[in-house]
Amino acid sequence: MRLAFFNGPVQNGDFTFADKPGKAVGIRAAAALNALLGEPAVPHLWNTVTLEGDLRHQTEPAAGTDRHQHEQARIRAKYPEGLLPAAGVLTDADPAVARLAHDMIRDRLEAGVLSVERTATVVCSSCDHMAGIGSLACKACGSTELAEALAPQLTARRPAGAPVLGPDDVHGRRLAHLENIARNVPDQLILSRTRAHGISLSPFGLTGTVLDPRAALHIAILAAAGPHGAEHAVMLATETAAAHVAAYGLPFRSHGGIRLGYAVHGKVPYGDPLLGRLYEVHRLGDAQRTLFESWFLPLYAMRERGGIHPGKLPALVKFFRRISLAPSGSETEGRAGDVRRAVRSGDMGWLMDARTVTHLLPAFPGRDAVGRRR
Repeated sequence: MRLAFFNGPVQNGDFTFADKPGKAVGIRAAAALNALLGEPAVPHLWNTVTLEGDLRHQTEPAAGTDRHQHEQARIRAKYPEGLLPAAGVLTDADPAVARLAHDMIRDRLEAGVLSVERTATVVCSSCDHMAGIGSLACKACGSTELAEALAPQLTARRPAGAPVLGPDDVHGRRLAHLENIARNVPDQLILSRTRAHGISLSPFGLTGTVLDPRAALHIAILAAAGPHGAEHAVMLATETAAAHVAAYGLPFRSHGGIRLGYAVHGKVPYGDPLLGRLYEVHRLGDAQRTLFESWFLPLYAMRERGGIHPGKLPALVKFFRRISLAPSGSETEGRAGDVRRAVRSGDMGWLMDARTVTHLLPAFPGRDAVGRRR
């Protein structure tokens, strides 16, 4: 079965990767894992269907521009020199994602997995924005005039006894506590939302609503996996993010022979002041620092799924310097085969085996053919 990793869509907020590299951990880990498997690069996935995005587009000087173009410009600005990745980017509202979403929703309505039914929701009396249950004020306009309303909504009911997350849904070691967190959702979920941007549900009689982005992001990954040829698409996300979206993705985890699962990574303390001092102490050059931050640490975050503690940075920098100076040899292909099998099973233990990882470290300027620094 062909396996490929994809980042959990990054929310298109106010940041750049230069000032918040932690936002790129999923992107970097996916790139490293796919390269280890010999898979081609995959698109970077972005979440643009947000209330914050709606409000920003209304108030920014660029509000008159097309929303899709506006989001694309903001995404481009995240990357160094505005250069998008070679494999491109894909958002949760792109036409290809919307087409697939409409096909999947139609199929699931016919199968009874989804339904359109009159459901009670809390709506703002001032702007008609759908507020969350228990909200005290509208997040769109700030009004406190909220009222319960009965209207058609796209809904999904979890089959009786079916888990939101099962052992087969998580790549690698089972996370029982994640399964427990993910199941704390109502049996009936409302999948329609009031947004100015997103996958329109008008074809299903729900004018003025879009598909909940927590569902749409799963479809975006399936849309990216199709052209790639992946049969098993694994979404990389933090434990909190995976628990937050898993229930909404339950009806959308397979399509056209592609199965979607999750892999959990921890956060990386890129901003810890100790890191810069360690680079100086261990005399890591710019190329080594880049490789450590963009390749080694994201992969290590797949081991430390609860997050990398800053106290581990000294040992990690020291280990990385040692492997970056060690020569690679004739064992490279054999080691690579072992690692590919480990990656497919979700085992990241090989990363701290110096005899193995030395042979897999990507080339960087200043390292000659046998690994020594020039």
